[in-house]
Amino acid sequence: MKIRETKLGTQGAVVSAIGLGCLSMSEMYGEPNEEESVATILRALELGVNFFDTADIYGIGHNEELLGKALRGRRDEAFLATKFGYVREEGSTSWKLNGEPEYVRSACDASLKRLGVSHIDLYYQHRVDPTIPIEETVGAMAELVQAGKVRYLGLSEASAATIRRAHKIHPITAVETEYSLFERHAELEILPTARELGIGFVAYSPLGRGLLTGSIADPSKLDEKDGRRSRYPRFAEENFAKNRALVERIRAIAERKQATPGQLALSWLLARDENIVPIPGTKRRKYLEENAIAAAIELSPAEIIEIELAVPQGSVAGARYNDTIMKDIDN
Repeated sequence: MKIRETKLGTQGAVVSAIGLGCLSMSEMYGEPNEEESVATILRALELGVNFFDTADIYGIGHNEELLGKALRGRRDEAFLATKFGYVREEGSTSWKLNGEPEYVRSACDASLKRLGVSHIDLYYQHRVDPTIPIEETVGAMAELVQAGKVRYLGLSEASAATIRRAHKIHPITAVETEYSLFERHAELEILPTARELGIGFVAYSPLGRGLLTGSIADPSKLDEKDGRRSRYPRFAEENFAKNRALVERIRAIAERKQATPGQLALSWLLARDENIVPIPGTKRRKYLEENAIAAAIELSPAEIIEIELAVPQGSVAGARYNDTIMKDIDN
């Protein structure tokens, strides 16, 4: 069975109904395994998953190079999305934002080189730089489209007001924002704005960084290189038990559907709106295959309500990011 395709916004982009987030192939979620990562990317193509999400900051360029290597000779089968905007020095865990037009152009050229491609399908501003008017940043991005280096433009974690301003400068094809049963802030303004303007919505961390899979029993036993041990309050000792209890409610519903909690969480997202494309991240084939099955799970209106009642708004313990990272959200 191959995953169906769907329209991403109204600008002409067509992608698989579920994409693949590639961050964990380079860092943040334990020790990378390049051989398995490449095999996972190729397996994605076999399953019909053609929407690959990366960024220049992931592994400080390594992730783009890995994706380019894996897709060499198969570029036409893939829809490549990458991002610019975070600047991080080698060996550093801190960063700064840069939305200056000159930087936009240089970052794009660097990404094209690392990916080994002539164009990027979807180019996002990773986070909005509040010191640079969005009109200037998107204006530079629009020049990349005119030059044939980029096909479509996107914004990641931008506010509804910024999305509107950007869309007036050049059509925005997609907005990427964290969205899952555990994180539903996008429903307030961002999703309605995207629908109104004909912008596609890409849901990252649709499995709550693994929480919604039910596979994490003790965060303290995660790999020492796993960022969930320090960056994400929902995994902190004082919050985890409460959040784990919510996952068990989802598991009970999933078992009746002969599905896993993670599959149910993804199918809920797909049932919410045909405009939503989740991009669960993984570096292993077995999890990719498990996630892909979610596209075939159908939920009744009653089941959707039951799932949402199992995880009521405001019931998740802890913020989605630490305070430092939250400052870059919704600018």
